[in-house]
Amino acid sequence: MVQTGSIRILSVEDHPIVREGLSTVIGSQPDMLLVAQAANAIEAIASFRQHRPDITLMDLRLPGTDGTDALIAIRGEFKDARIIMLTTSDCDGDIQRALRAGASAYILKSMPKAEMLAVIRSVHSGRRFVPPDVAARIAEHMGEEDLTGRELDVLRLIRDGCRNKQIADQLCIAETTVNFHIKNLVDKLGANDRTHAVTIAVRRGLLHV
Repeated sequence: MVQTGSIRILSVEDHPIVREGLSTVIGSQPDMLLVAQAANAIEAIASFRQHRPDITLMDLRLPGTDGTDALIAIRGEFKDARIIMLTTSDCDGDIQRALRAGASAYILKSMPKAEMLAVIRSVHSGRRFVPPDVAARIAEHMGEEDLTGRELDVLRLIRDGCRNKQIADQLCIAETTVNFHIKNLVDKLGANDRTHAVTIAVRRGLLHV
């Protein structure tokens, strides 16, 4: 039987088996109540408006709009929304983007059930949570400058095998400007060269293969 004052939870997850598993886990807790489930960002935003849950468990990888964009949209309307990112992704870029967007916690789906439930209760009481290993990786890159949109454009074209002149042609900029961007992004990423920069960017989730 659900107690009065239960933690009301919205689950946003596109995989039916995972969704069912979360439903079972939450349903087994006397102090928690699953008020709604959503399979994509549009459903998530609509469900949040309707139910105003205490906690939202948000999958990062959703069809169409991703979970961080859904988080941004929800917190744009409800600034006090407490949203826990629940994901398989431990890429630095994904983590930092979600936390900057206002996620209350970032936890991996591999986390033991008891720990996940403890995080839900902790966030409900007003705390934020980031796993120690994730926090250590964020600290490692703390203070590093973000890549600009243009630097990311250049990096994507390097990843696609383009030479500097081809990058210049595609972006309609001078080859000397391309060289300038490459020098900057190599410095920012602490890379040895342009190829190494792509490897680092992929590892940190700034660029996808």
